Amino acid sequence: MNKTVLYIGVLLLFANLISAQEIPYIKVLFDNSPMPNSYFYSKVSFEGNSWVKNESNKLPVSSKIFFTPKNALLLEYNSAEKGNWKVSIAYHNIRGLNYFQKAENLSFWIFFPSTVDVKSLPNLRLKLNRNDFSNSVQLQEFISEVRQNNWIQVSIPLSRFGNNLQTETISGLELSQSSPSELNQVFYLDQIEFLPNPSSVFGSKTPKLISAKSYQKHIDLRWEKVTDSLTHYVRIFRKGSQDSEFKYIGVQDPWISGYTDFVGDSKDNFTYRISFLSRDYSTTSFSNELESKTKEMTDEQLLDMVQESHFRYYWDGAEPHSGLALENIPGRTTMIATGASGFGIMAIVVGVKRGFITRDEASQRLLKIVRYLSTADRFHGAFPHFLDGQTGKVVPFFGQRDNGADLVETSFLMQGLLVAKEFFDEENSEEIEISSTIEKLWQEIEWDWFRQESSPGFLTWHWSPDQYWTIDHQLIGWNETMITYFLAIASPTHSVPASMYYSGWASQSEKAQQYRKNWGKTEDGSMYTNGNTYYGITLPVGVSNGGPLFFIHYSYFALDPHKLTDAYVNYFDNNQRIAQINQNYCIDNPENHLGYGEDFWGLTASDGPYGYSADEPNVENDKDKITPTGALASFPYTPEASMKALKNYYQNYGNYWYGYYGFYDAMSLDDNWRSSLYMGLNQAPIVIMTENYRSGFVWDLFMKNEDVKRGLELLNKETERKKL
Repeated sequence: MNKTVLYIGVLLLFANLISAQEIPYIKVLFDNSPMPNSYFYSKVSFEGNSWVKNESNKLPVSSKIFFTPKNALLLEYNSAEKGNWKVSIAYHNIRGLNYFQKAENLSFWIFFPSTVDVKSLPNLRLKLNRNDFSNSVQLQEFISEVRQNNWIQVSIPLSRFGNNLQTETISGLELSQSSPSELNQVFYLDQIEFLPNPSSVFGSKTPKLISAKSYQKHIDLRWEKVTDSLTHYVRIFRKGSQDSEFKYIGVQDPWISGYTDFVGDSKDNFTYRISFLSRDYSTTSFSNELESKTKEMTDEQLLDMVQESHFRYYWDGAEPHSGLALENIPGRTTMIATGASGFGIMAIVVGVKRGFITRDEASQRLLKIVRYLSTADRFHGAFPHFLDGQTGKVVPFFGQRDNGADLVETSFLMQGLLVAKEFFDEENSEEIEISSTIEKLWQEIEWDWFRQESSPGFLTWHWSPDQYWTIDHQLIGWNETMITYFLAIASPTHSVPASMYYSGWASQSEKAQQYRKNWGKTEDGSMYTNGNTYYGITLPVGVSNGGPLFFIHYSYFALDPHKLTDAYVNYFDNNQRIAQINQNYCIDNPENHLGYGEDFWGLTASDGPYGYSADEPNVENDKDKITPTGALASFPYTPEASMKALKNYYQNYGNYWYGYYGFYDAMSLDDNWRSSLYMGLNQAPIVIMTENYRSGFVWDLFMKNEDVKRGLELLNKETERKKL
């Protein structure tokens, strides 16, 4: 795995927006470029006779000279008498990362490979929010001695940049021309971060490697969980059979207890060891050593591998008190996402089937989960989008209007809980408690409450205890919310009429038509039905040419689309067509994006180089990023195309894209960018839908539930009436 852009801190602070304690991060501007050649979050400009080496106006990165693997920034420049240059390194904002330790110093490591004119070292200033800048300082002031071919730590008090600078307000670092020089100047930069003063002595115990498991092109290391909060990194070392000494090959964030070493086609026998690195860069002694080598794998073994790595997000990466899924990693450390947690529960059940964990381990986790949920905030039985994992209180992450029920996220969560209820069916005290608690949560959701008097034909997405229906967003398909209508119809205690499927989800009213036109920016599919042909595929139902791929995933993790046929279409067939359109668009590739093709496809919702977006297979909504969950969660619909994508992603791009929790969220080859995070909504779909392709396991569990059977029967009867 490549390093992420932030590191966990030591001291706890009280958050303003949520009641529990968030663990603050150290703010890091650069530690590693996830992609080779250049660093996306940099910008180079120059004028006159001055010059800075660049790759498409980005700073180059070096994979040969670095302080911490796998790379460092290269700054090579000429400061001419008649000219000027400027380089900026921006802070990469990640959703939820807004709790930082109070910093006292700007710290970075610098390496001079040759003689340097100290007077021509650049000026530095901090970029602040709202496009303001700090005072400027001269780097030469803080270089007491130039030692060639050695890494030197530079530490600059923040007070030199201005009074009372707050870590939260710093958004970047600018380096600019100072004194002119006749010769080109070269140096490398690494670990640009804002550090507090040392508060205590690093005394972590010697780490212990647990396993080194081999796969086709990588080896997964696993170690005992890091418990010392002063640990900044876990350092990874590797030695090949022909090597005389260990090589420093990577670092891992301390909150992840494993590392994926991508060795490619090498069949060498490797020996590994690790050590812990503190914030002041002191180290522990080395761990024990383990050996491993890659091996050939069948397609079935490849699927096992991919399912297990993505499963880890929900097992190893869960919020510890609740056992539920975080929104993204890295991100908020106490805020759980209810919808992603429902997905994670299904992934845990799959984990038992595939032998990643035991049934007893899973039942203990589910006990923790259901006990937590039974005391967490609910509103008319429905859960909010986000909960504090420690207190169970609502977290209004998207603003104060988002402080109550979220019916769609509730349906995602309940989909997973009902699967767990059917799976944990043994007559022992643990599984009886799991089943009975889930049944109680299920019966207490007042689906009918979300049928507003002002719009009785629709379900409404949100309700706030103090602002009521202020968001006022009715649920209208085609999108990810079919499962919400289905569960509302199937409810044993607070059901809505099955007719609401057609008056709400599949409505053809003027209101519904306008809703679809507004988000789809087209007339196609505005009647819910479509009928147009896209890239050789006729689409019966869907707005535009089908929308992002998560529309054919989220509602159908447990609800078997083979068994769902309404007045217009069978949904396995319709979903398959949407996946085929998505792939065919990428093959056609009208924007000529790098990589796009039959084995590089999957436009859906994900992190992106310019922010989160829900991408679709059309020019207007194709943001030039491919998201692995798009193609891989489509395995039931497009098994051959999904397998081609999987092999391409892993075999040709795995060195950058594949980590300990599976594939990182997205990648753009045009922008030379790869997401630094794993997303709770995007890891589990790969686990679940791959399993449904392989065995139909999750579908079978959900569809045997008696309430689900009754709900499907009611919907089928309504469909027959609709056809008359």
